[in-house]
Amino acid sequence: MPWKDGYTISDERSLADAEVAWPGGARCCVTLTVDLSPPCGPAGIQAADLRTPDAQYGMHGGLDALLGVLRKHRLRATFAVPAVIAGIHADRVQALAAEGHEIAAHGYRHEDVSGLDRAEERARLDRTTAMIAAATGYRPMGWYSLARPGDKFAGGSISPHTMALLIEAGYAYMGNGLADDVPHWWVTDVATRQAMLTLPYYYHFDDQFFLLFPAKGTGLEHADALFRNCRAEFEAQYRRGRQFSMVLHPHAIGFPHRLRMLDGFLAHLGSFPGVWAATGQECAAHWSTRYPVTTLRLTPSIWQEHSDSLS
Repeated sequence: MPWKDGYTISDERSLADAEVAWPGGARCCVTLTVDLSPPCGPAGIQAADLRTPDAQYGMHGGLDALLGVLRKHRLRATFAVPAVIAGIHADRVQALAAEGHEIAAHGYRHEDVSGLDRAEERARLDRTTAMIAAATGYRPMGWYSLARPGDKFAGGSISPHTMALLIEAGYAYMGNGLADDVPHWWVTDVATRQAMLTLPYYYHFDDQFFLLFPAKGTGLEHADALFRNCRAEFEAQYRRGRQFSMVLHPHAIGFPHRLRMLDGFLAHLGSFPGVWAATGQECAAHWSTRYPVTTLRLTPSIWQEHSDSLS
């Protein structure tokens, strides 16, 4: 899609299927992200949010059950962790890292930063980095801004400063971008080619949109629909040689019937030859080496502003 200041985040044309290459000649990349944030509002995680049944189950029974399924399939995931969760559950987060999972940052409180000034957002970013590093023994390389229940935008909330701050802070990638179905560069300055590597995300493959947002008891909690979507998308991306990404929430997916569906879906993935199951950091490292920012193909945008435009 064409580049436009403050509008699009990638170059004018995605890589064609034949141009996408994965390590070792793999056919398709699969990434699993586990969101460790409990449901919260735009202000981010508050004390009351940590006392809810969802929060308690998510960090204990739900997470334990999900880890059992991941171990069965020998899969490592990327855990998107708010700093306050890393502080409160440092032992748990440290154990996840020791098991080989990636620990990525998910904001300070998983708050909406769109209204913060640059200095305050940077202070929170630095605090987040330090707190996660203290819990795991290494600094996070990935940053996520996943959607909360009730968010206006499925892609989560960022500010005009977020990408530039992440680049300054030395982050390797942003974990959820909607502009492509393979990793892509989020351009912050077209003149200097300053850009942040961004991994693909689609809410169609995020369990909360199927398991959390519909009101309980309405009959709209269709886990089977989630996995029908995921199976169809994975098979399509596998045929094309691109990437499939999925987001899970332990307090949502961690019930027996849903885990049974997840188990079956992961077994289905494992039956395909040439699937590269990577953490976000592994995927980002490969992409930034194979398709560095210097390969960006930016052209003047055809976009025109109009007085009645909502953009």
